[in-house]
Amino acid sequence: MKRINSYTFITLNGFFKGLNEDISWHRHEGPESEHAVEGLGGGGMLLFGRKTYEMMSSFWPTPAAMNSMPEIAKGMNSAEKIVFSKTIKEAKWNNTKIISDNIVEEVRKLKESGSKDMTILGSGSILSLFADNGLIDEYQFMIDPVVIGEGSSVLKNITKKLDLKLTKSKVYKSGVILAIYEPLE
Repeated sequence: MKRINSYTFITLNGFFKGLNEDISWHRHEGPESEHAVEGLGGGGMLLFGRKTYEMMSSFWPTPAAMNSMPEIAKGMNSAEKIVFSKTIKEAKWNNTKIISDNIVEEVRKLKESGSKDMTILGSGSILSLFADNGLIDEYQFMIDPVVIGEGSSVLKNITKKLDLKLTKSKVYKSGVILAIYEPLE
């Protein structure tokens, strides 16, 4: 069976994005980015909700992305991707498939018979939906030492209790903390 991991950067007060989809507070460079490069090197599949997909697809295929973060851009652009959306009819970012119906069932099938592990990037509503349905095997949170006034809380609409155990952590000199959790069985 294939695994689903989530990778979400959050503020100290639990927001994964600020007002108007703002993520400018996240530290993307230096040693913190090495974790993203390692994750993209595994040949897995990336999973996105519509908003995250639109944001990612508007940046990673650009020359600016290749100039500022070439390793991550290469991994993002070459990875197989799925976007969950009822409104996107055509994916313009290469290697992207759209799933618009029966999302939970389709992902269960991918876990059971797919050929690749999967990683959810951001995508708050998808993260909550998959967490509620017990589909996520590992939660990776990159916690930035910043507090913002308003935004979207991670796992905001989860309806079931989620007990987790810390399996790995790393503290960066910048104050960013990587915390990796798995569900308690």
